[in-house]
Amino acid sequence: MTTAGITRQARGLKAHGSAGIAIVILAEALLFSGNQVVGRWFTPIVWTGYLLFVDALVFKLKGRSLLTTDRAELLIIAVISIGSWWLFEMYNAPRFWRSDLELWWHYHNLEPNPFLRRVGYDWAFATISPAMFETAELLGATLFAKHVSKLPIRLSRSLLYLMIAVGALAAVLPLIVINDWLVPLVWLSFIFLLDPINALRSQPSIIGDISRGDYRRLLSLLAGGAVCGVLWEFWNYWAISKWTYTVPYFGGIKLFEMPMLGFLGFPPFAVECWVIYVFVRGWGLGAGGWLETDSICAYRVLIPNPQPPAPNP
Repeated sequence: MTTAGITRQARGLKAHGSAGIAIVILAEALLFSGNQVVGRWFTPIVWTGYLLFVDALVFKLKGRSLLTTDRAELLIIAVISIGSWWLFEMYNAPRFWRSDLELWWHYHNLEPNPFLRRVGYDWAFATISPAMFETAELLGATLFAKHVSKLPIRLSRSLLYLMIAVGALAAVLPLIVINDWLVPLVWLSFIFLLDPINALRSQPSIIGDISRGDYRRLLSLLAGGAVCGVLWEFWNYWAISKWTYTVPYFGGIKLFEMPMLGFLGFPPFAVECWVIYVFVRGWGLGAGGWLETDSICAYRVLIPNPQPPAPNP
């Protein structure tokens, strides 16, 4: 999209949306002009701009968004996002995070100061789940807003327990068997492990959605992960501080730095981050008493079920 086109999109946005566009454009301009500081901090900077822009679009469409009406929830999601990605870093380097044991992705040209490097890590990691959730929220309010399905899929409790067992095995296996062929398990295991638990605890879940024949949240998350995946790899390709990949299957066939098959991981990755968010968030809100919605960031629009009045003595 051209700068003029982006500017037209910004008309009518809240101020932080226009600021987000300006951050993205300015960051790219400074990167390609050779600015070393922006080049090293490009990923967290550009994704901060993206978040501001998409959040403003969500607010324009829905009248509420994480940054305008639900800032506390945005902070919670960001903290869970940081923790989630450090969990995935453990899978990438399961033997005490030694750089020579990174299995799939590898960082380059990082900030030499360890304190600043950690700030850069956590700043970038804090944008991961919010970016996918906001993008999914935007797509849910536009592309999938009128999606209607009459095909409910109801899973038995025994099948849910089986999924939990399979998910637990898939989550543990890559930590025991150190093999770079097992990376798909990392992006699928927690879906099987945690979404059935969320459903059994009466929390928002993909299983609960499809049991009602409602696929909007699932489709929005899958599409949001795909969109963010392309943008991650596009912006990463030009950055100075960046990541590359080594994978054993068709690793030489790439788009940007990502092997082509790797793009298939971004849609389920968004679902996985969402079920982790719901699981962690759910322990803070309790097991039940929440009304379901199709919102991506479910808890920011949920209200407790009213308690029935006490019977008269």
